Amino acid sequence: MKNPLVSVIITTRNEEKNIENCLKSVICQTYKNIEIIVVDNNSKDKTKEISKKYTKKVFNKGPERSAQRNYGIIKKAKGKFVIFLDADMILSPSIIEKCVEKMETGKYSALHIPEIVLGKGFFSSVRRFERSFYNGTVIDGVRFLVREDFVKVGGFDETMSGPEDWDLDKRIKQIGKIGLLKEKEENFNEWKLKDLVIKKGLKPEKYGCVIYHNESEFNLKKYLSKKRYYSKSFDKYIKKWGEKDEDIKKQFGIYYRFLGVFIERGKWKKLIAHPVLTFGMYYLRILVGINFLKRKL
Repeated sequence: MKNPLVSVIITTRNEEKNIENCLKSVICQTYKNIEIIVVDNNSKDKTKEISKKYTKKVFNKGPERSAQRNYGIIKKAKGKFVIFLDADMILSPSIIEKCVEKMETGKYSALHIPEIVLGKGFFSSVRRFERSFYNGTVIDGVRFLVREDFVKVGGFDETMSGPEDWDLDKRIKQIGKIGLLKEKEENFNEWKLKDLVIKKGLKPEKYGCVIYHNESEFNLKKYLSKKRYYSKSFDKYIKKWGEKDEDIKKQFGIYYRFLGVFIERGKWKKLIAHPVLTFGMYYLRILVGINFLKRKL
């Protein structure tokens, strides 16, 4: 099928500050055969009102992000392919076009897509630096999928909040292959994305075909609280796949999480080239590790 339908699933909750930028970036894609589905979780602000300016397919579902995504993809989506987004994400203009091309030619079941954390502050730069090491690794999570394969594996495990992305990756790998989008971005002329990214202190042409994650400026307390919340499902995830599983060993092993993922395939060169960012990254990694140990104890 030429130009197959792509369903864009956006999960929201009180996201009136972010949702319009996200939706505009979808509307301005170079690929046009798209349906937009917003699955809200009882927002008290204008999230739904804003969303309805861009799509009639605005629904309500809870209690967690996994249930929202499953509802949007399994119950409402009609596309051959689906991409799921958070409301604070912004797509570079040709990303869906490039995803479709790669999926069609490579016969993939799903793709990892590089993400760039926006923000001008030091720790936003550190988070952006850290995230760049995870693309296409077991720390990453698929975002663009064949809808039929998503349904076949049962979607997200709704009993988890945090490692459900890793869990989905593992089940997708059992029936197909996962690729990594690497294509260079070609068009930054549409909408105001280029200006928005420049305001964050970045050069968009440096990054290529990516998802920009427009998180608020870094707040250590909120960051650790979020990590602590997600860690509550770790035991369930580990029990499901077993401690001897190779992915589990990497995702929770000290060596890979603190060293291996940062040095494999020549990535160690980035550590040496950016010592200040490397120091900041390990500072955060250690705090997250301590946070995890406190919960275990």
